[in-house]
Amino acid sequence: MSLVLTAFESNQDLWVHLVNTVLPIYLVNTSLLFIGVLTLAAGLGISTAWIVTYYSFFGKKVIEWALILPLACPAYIIAYVYTDFLEYAGPVQGLIRNIFGFNSAADYYFPEIRSVMGAIFVMGFVLYPYVYILARTGFKNSPRSLYETARLYGRNKFLAVGLPLCRPYIVAGLALVAMEVLSDFGTVEYFSVQTLTLGMFNVWIGMNSISAASQIAIVTFVFIIILLFLERKARSSQKYNDTSKRLNNISPKELSLKKALFAICFCLVPISFGFIVPIIILINNVFMGLKPDTFFAIFPVVLNTIFIGFTATLIIILLAFFSASSAYFSKNRALVIIYNIAATGYALPGTMLAIGVVIFFGFLDNFTGNIVFLGGTIYGVIFALTVRFYAIPYGGVISGYSRIPSNLFDASKSLGYSAILTSYKITLPLIRTSIIAASILTFVDIVKELPMTLILRPFNFETLATYTYQFAHDELMVEASLPAFFIIITGLIPILLLQNQLNSFFHSKN
Repeated sequence: MSLVLTAFESNQDLWVHLVNTVLPIYLVNTSLLFIGVLTLAAGLGISTAWIVTYYSFFGKKVIEWALILPLACPAYIIAYVYTDFLEYAGPVQGLIRNIFGFNSAADYYFPEIRSVMGAIFVMGFVLYPYVYILARTGFKNSPRSLYETARLYGRNKFLAVGLPLCRPYIVAGLALVAMEVLSDFGTVEYFSVQTLTLGMFNVWIGMNSISAASQIAIVTFVFIIILLFLERKARSSQKYNDTSKRLNNISPKELSLKKALFAICFCLVPISFGFIVPIIILINNVFMGLKPDTFFAIFPVVLNTIFIGFTATLIIILLAFFSASSAYFSKNRALVIIYNIAATGYALPGTMLAIGVVIFFGFLDNFTGNIVFLGGTIYGVIFALTVRFYAIPYGGVISGYSRIPSNLFDASKSLGYSAILTSYKITLPLIRTSIIAASILTFVDIVKELPMTLILRPFNFETLATYTYQFAHDELMVEASLPAFFIIITGLIPILLLQNQLNSFFHSKN
């Protein structure tokens, strides 16, 4: 509401200027980035999911685990790493010049990493696991009888059965990728790719016009609505029924040695570009810049990050548990609608939410006569993080409730327990795992969050994300490597949890 109201403020001349100059560039670059990243993520995610689902080969268990590792790496950190590695002064181009005797960049062609294509490369190899995980789930859920029918009729199993049945899963995964692309600030800012997200920041900070930034945010919001509509449309489309439950498990086809080596090499491509190579470069940079006082300098930043992460996570978990419990026990449709609307904050770009929070807090400061000053404080950061990441634990608690038999609540009620005691005695122990998993995922997302923290943080307050950004922005990649490495290590925690959940699910299918 703050964004919409601010967008109607009078700045007609500036908006006309934006429409005539940079807005078309923002729209074109955002569209190109969307198409490129979604195409690359779909190609990598679907193909690798099919290989590990339908074929059996040595090393498969390690491969299917390693394929989700790039999720631990924020795209902006991988962008920093590859830029340092592939730019003109980097080791790759330096080696090319030494081998072939080139004297300058004019003597040879090398793709520019700081470009739309470079951003597509980085984001595609980091975000493809969203598609991989959901596509793999879709392939596993497809009845084996249909694959056998396709084989009897001489049809291609992947094109005739696997891909059509898995389409809703794939579209859902691509919707998540699209949301991440639209939310990204660090990568496009570092690569100087003028997108709608970066445009909001530039117009606000560079042109000192929060109303024009709000107008660009509304344009971005239209993009999001279209994505959500397409994703919902895809999920509500095709349905099928298969009564042969005994045939529901796909029997992986054993590959020969030659084909197995090809499958392994193919799957190693996204793993290498999305995780292994960046990690090796990052570790090398960490050791290059390691000094006796390095850890003392970063220690306050780590404490700030932990404080923000734990505080915001605790508030979000309490709110999510309260709202999910209220919606479940009251059976009030209005409450459910309100809480579902509250959970849509995860779909909005961090820059867009940050602008909305600044406007809202500015209104509160003016309304109270600056008696309670909220703008530019730690409260603004925590409030924005709550709005953004509330959806993660809320969805986890709701799914936890769906697995609890309703007769347990009826029994508790018949014994005279109130709703609060029921939550403490029955609900919490039964959904403890869901809450812990949601807490970890929320904490890690907060640690990786860059644009909201960068915009809303108080002066002289750094988190690992902003600390990394400050060094990378000044081209000090060696100094940026240690905090970046800490962020990735933190991101590996939910990946290990997710892998355990996936293993349990897929083993139950087998």
